[in-house]
Amino acid sequence: MRMDYQLAERWIAPQAHILDLGCGNGELLAHLQHNLGVTGYGLEIDEDKINEAIGKGLSIVEQDLNDGLARFADNSFDTVVMARALQAVKSPDVLLLDMLRVAREAVITFPNFAHWQNRVHLGLKGIMPVSEALPYEWYNTPNIHLCTFKDFEKLCAQHDIDIINRFAVSDSEKGHTPLMKALIRRAPNLLADVAIYRVTKKSIK
Repeated sequence: MRMDYQLAERWIAPQAHILDLGCGNGELLAHLQHNLGVTGYGLEIDEDKINEAIGKGLSIVEQDLNDGLARFADNSFDTVVMARALQAVKSPDVLLLDMLRVAREAVITFPNFAHWQNRVHLGLKGIMPVSEALPYEWYNTPNIHLCTFKDFEKLCAQHDIDIINRFAVSDSEKGHTPLMKALIRRAPNLLADVAIYRVTKKSIK
């Protein structure tokens, strides 16, 4: 299981009612149901992935995330999860606020465009980087709003969103030494290629 999935699991309570946005083939949602007994739904637009997720016994709603979450009432869920999809929607700020309307908390992961390898690749080669966290060419990428740790935290500050927890990780972290892992946590905007946040509305403590 992906490192960001494993860390996101830490912030979801057993038996929680969750909504998984851009759930793909349902890997994370199925894992959470099996290990934590959560209930809830996944939202996905890819028909093949929907069929695969339904085959795992999951409740999936076919929907484009760009259409928002109007079908769900305020505070319908304990947690909304969105793994590596924030950068692929047309209005990330609007969707983020909508997530915190329908749930008390949101767990969000996204690729960090400020990672040092991306900077070097773009600076030296002059072309958009392709990496494990960003595995697309510029012309076929779904990522239309790439951002960084600092960008996301600035957005949260602008909209009175509290950051409860933050993890800075690398897709290849299993091969890292303890020193390297410590450095990644210390300088996430430079050294981490994946950001993981747990956020809530400022009025909720």
